[in-house]
Amino acid sequence: MHFPRWLAEGIRAGEVEVPQPYSGRIRSVSLRTEDVHTMVLWSKDFSRLLGDEGGLCHALATYDQLFCHLTITGLGGTALEPSISSWTKVVEQAPELIELVGDPRRVTVRFDPIVHWRDDGQIRSNFPQGRDILEACAAYGVETICISFATLYRKVRRRKGWDWYDPPLTDRLRMVRELVSFAELLGLAIHACSDDSLREGGAMPSKCIDGELLTQLHPLGLPAPTGKDRGQRPGCGCTPSVDIGSYTMHCPSGCCYCYANPVIP
Repeated sequence: MHFPRWLAEGIRAGEVEVPQPYSGRIRSVSLRTEDVHTMVLWSKDFSRLLGDEGGLCHALATYDQLFCHLTITGLGGTALEPSISSWTKVVEQAPELIELVGDPRRVTVRFDPIVHWRDDGQIRSNFPQGRDILEACAAYGVETICISFATLYRKVRRRKGWDWYDPPLTDRLRMVRELVSFAELLGLAIHACSDDSLREGGAMPSKCIDGELLTQLHPLGLPAPTGKDRGQRPGCGCTPSVDIGSYTMHCPSGCCYCYANPVIP
């Protein structure tokens, strides 16, 4: 999390102003406790939250329910993710996150994306890290893993210094079957994000925002919306939510495969 103070201040103020991606218009979003069913957080490193930077941990404690997506690709500290800590360090945050949110079902680890590229005539990937990552996640109490393969958008392909490789579906399914089989041995569930083609490999459809699950887990049993979020891609299974991030908040992690607006060193 790169903006803990901003989020903490917004929670204390009871609202944040979010510029819309196309129109640039400002939308005011309420963060008052009575208006938030669940606060869902994504990050490749929750150390700032767990360290209560800016008082964020205390601010989030006002909500009935928190849900965390912890992304671990195995590429931290490499040229592909130059500003991310090594995955062995990041995965150690899982038990603290589970303790913070109060239930292992409220923490999903995302082995996402699986990336392939050519280097010295060889195809390289973070896929071989998958078994070690899954094993560590299971040992730390995580129950759900979400996967996807990198989508090589045009601006990603134009990025200098990288010769990306997009594996065919047959290879993707082989990799998914391997992960699913290994995950079953560990008691982990594998879900695929926005890619129904991977169901043939045994991965279940993903709802990163899952209204049914959030309703089930809510301490007061309050219902969350369960229809499809119309603002997402056709293949996305997410239920309605409000995103308070924006493209004006440039991520400094420098991940070279990122589809957004990363700050590339």
